[in-house]
Amino acid sequence: MATIEETAMPINPDTLTRRQALGGAAGLATIVATLGNTRFALAQDGGSAGASTKGPLIWLDMDQAALDAAYDQRAYAPMMSELIVRRNRQNEAALKRLAEPEIHAYGARPVETLDVHLTDLAGRPSAPINIFFHGGNWRTGTARDRAFMAEPFVNAGAIFVIPDYSPVQNVDGDLAVLGDQVRRAVAWVYKNAERFGGDPERIFISGFSAGGHLAAVVLTTDWRGEFGLPADFIKGGLVASGMFDLEPVALSSRSEYVAFTDEIVHALSPQRHLDLLNAPLIVGYGTLETPEFQRQSRDFAAAVRRAGKPVELLVADGYYHLEVAETLANPYGLLGRAALEQMQLV
Repeated sequence: MATIEETAMPINPDTLTRRQALGGAAGLATIVATLGNTRFALAQDGGSAGASTKGPLIWLDMDQAALDAAYDQRAYAPMMSELIVRRNRQNEAALKRLAEPEIHAYGARPVETLDVHLTDLAGRPSAPINIFFHGGNWRTGTARDRAFMAEPFVNAGAIFVIPDYSPVQNVDGDLAVLGDQVRRAVAWVYKNAERFGGDPERIFISGFSAGGHLAAVVLTTDWRGEFGLPADFIKGGLVASGMFDLEPVALSSRSEYVAFTDEIVHALSPQRHLDLLNAPLIVGYGTLETPEFQRQSRDFAAAVRRAGKPVELLVADGYYHLEVAETLANPYGLLGRAALEQMQLV
């Protein structure tokens, strides 16, 4: 598969077409070349800087190319490849230190399993539980790939659960399947927590990127009406660098692999269902992420606040997208410390 560097070539921004913008790796190279050195300004000012010639506005002040880039972290992270290598090495090291997780099925599909990382901290026979949803554009990533996220939590005396869910391209682009899976995974943990030493009365939810979106879907679920569970069994949530209103996402190039409909956009936009939010919330993002990922987090936190629900907005100054996740995997990091405090483990 060609890399971005192999496919990049000089272009004339005035002749940039929709086909170029959406042409796989070559299209991404086109977007990055067009944005050039303005991507850092874009990350700071919400997308107003950029090429002198724009196409028709699609969302806010963004044309199609800018909106597509705003939902593709690679256009704003010049060291994305290096960050992925670093993450993988962190995960390999953590897997050597951690005990093998218990693996349980929460559904019938082969992918519907969850990794349960147990704590061996003495004096906690019934441990709090954090259920983490990994990112990957709804397309990639596995629970085992994100084992490094568990380490600070199990060391602090918590059980850390990482569910797997279907890559959206494997279910005909139907994001509702993923929404159903993550909800069923959480319901399974609540009903079975005591089997692995967990406390069903102390369940917390966290998620990053696409997993931040799915975590927010979980937090805005009608648990009593749909599952017959207590409406407030989730005691806290942390969502980092996610998407909380899918309207602009549906207008972006992500619509190439997600079958967005008006019904899906409404049903799976957590910001539209805040009446169902019953847990204190932490929202986080980094200042070097794309303008839309920054705006989505700010707007979500503001909407929660307007709804009269408890929320804290944490901003990682000078952090790229993947670096925000690293702060959650660090007990002294911005989000890791906040998550452990939320669980009353520090």
